[in-house]
Amino acid sequence: MLVWVYWIISLTLVTYLSVRIVRRYPKYAFAALTGFYIIYLGASQVLAARIVSFDLYFTVLFAPASVFIYPFIAQVIDMINEVYGETMTHAAILIAFVTQVLLVIFILMVSSLTPAPYFAYETAWQAIFAQAIRITAASWVAFLICANLDAYVFAHLKQRFLAREKAFSHGTMLNPYVWLRSAASDAVNLTLDSVIFVTLAFAGVMPLLPLIIGQVVAKNIIGFLDNPWFVWYKAMLNRDAARASSKPSDGKNEC
Repeated sequence: MLVWVYWIISLTLVTYLSVRIVRRYPKYAFAALTGFYIIYLGASQVLAARIVSFDLYFTVLFAPASVFIYPFIAQVIDMINEVYGETMTHAAILIAFVTQVLLVIFILMVSSLTPAPYFAYETAWQAIFAQAIRITAASWVAFLICANLDAYVFAHLKQRFLAREKAFSHGTMLNPYVWLRSAASDAVNLTLDSVIFVTLAFAGVMPLLPLIIGQVVAKNIIGFLDNPWFVWYKAMLNRDAARASSKPSDGKNEC
């Protein structure tokens, strides 16, 4: 289960770095988080070419390897939304979408070149990176709908339960309203993305229900597992904000 070790380490690292960047370099934090977002999306497009088995112990599902990256994508949308609000989150989504269009254009551009005679991996290259127009279009449609819906659901839940969240007295890590907006927005995003993408990409070509079920279950299991990291992100932001607000009142000069 080495994949889970990599997954935990990388998610912990990026969550911690995101808090440090937001607090220490606020002028650049939006760009940094959007940069993480773009990297995740680019990686997911490449990794989606490999289909892997997802062992749930009681059954085995098959899904693209990119299911391990989708929770990172959903989490960073929530991270941006938490600090910068819904409008800036939609802006980050649009920026990220443009970069993914460019990524596909660049791959097609390079793939159209004549390979060197000693390049022995041309067949593998074309098999991995040559994407059908229908699949690419399905991916883009699903992304635009689901990412923006994620941003809306997260912001709506945050606004609706803001007073209750502030009144909760047992700390951020136990605050059910922080867990709610992270889990609910991710579930909507990951579930609807699977349904839209599989339907648009494979209707009339492959049996839809097994593909949809495999992706929905795999994505949501991993997506649910990443919620503690978002709650930790929120807790660290609150802690740092509390420390910053207490500094002027301690009567000490740090110069």
